[in-house]
Amino acid sequence: MSSDDIFERLRRAVAEGDPEKTEKLTKEALEKGVSPLEALEKGLIKGVREVGERFGKGELFITDLILGGEAMKAGADILKPVMKAEDKGRKLGKVLIGTVKGDIHSIGKNIVATMLESEGFEVHDLGEDIPEEAFVEKVKELKPDVLGLSSLMTMTMPAQKDVIEMLAKEKIRDKVKVLIGGAPTTREWADEIGADGWAGDAVSATKESRKVLGKS
Repeated sequence: MSSDDIFERLRRAVAEGDPEKTEKLTKEALEKGVSPLEALEKGLIKGVREVGERFGKGELFITDLILGGEAMKAGADILKPVMKAEDKGRKLGKVLIGTVKGDIHSIGKNIVATMLESEGFEVHDLGEDIPEEAFVEKVKELKPDVLGLSSLMTMTMPAQKDVIEMLAKEKIRDKVKVLIGGAPTTREWADEIGADGWAGDAVSATKESRKVLGKS
């Protein structure tokens, strides 16, 4: 079986929302010598993006979205230890990431977190629907180099601004680089609220993280 066949089977397993099948195929891919990063990018991520796009078109339900995310996570959990072992101690920085208050979307954030880990970042994922206070407290506790704020709905975008303002109020804004992202966000919005950078997708999130830390 060719690598392309394996990637297609991985994509389909995630798109079908089948965690057990995805886990099995991911292990099989590694056993056949497939690059873990390629398995992630050409298989798992393609599948979960398909789920997200179909959900956006009204072709799938929220349960399908959740299952797709769980399937991708099942595969990514197999790949992460391998990618870390291949990392050879390269650490680019510490990233704290989460979806802002009022927003329960996770797929985009999860893809970003996985991609950042694959690049050599230490990632702490707070999850979804995170209040401003929780972000600020975790910044104080973990002292990350980068704080990633995800918003997938226009109505929750102001929460990104609220977090930045609270960081300033607590006099720790200059201690962390803030990146924002999510479908409705733009670089103009990032500039308006005083963020250090903006990412339109998972690939640009890793590039932007490197850029704001001077490691591009």
